[in-house]
Amino acid sequence: MLTKYDLSNFIIECIKQNNGRASVLEVSKYIWTNYEKELRQSGDLFYTWQYVYRWQATELRKKGILKKHQNSGYWELSDKVSST
Repeated sequence: MLTKYDLSNFIIECIKQNNGRASVLEVSKYIWTNYEKELRQSGDLFYTWQYVYRWQATELRKKGILKKHQNSGYWELSDKVSST
């Protein structure tokens, strides 16, 4: 069963596959396309995953993994994290 922490990993996965930068919509589509089955089997998380993954992005920013908001509409990996 997935946890909210898995969603953090999926965000990073998606951004890495998009050369270090992805929109919120791109991340959402990526998670759904690649993990729909797991999401459907994740109990209550299935009903909240779109809220939870946005919250996890906030946590990733606090940890320095994602860049702080730049009003660009994109989430970007920080310079500390390799996009490869």
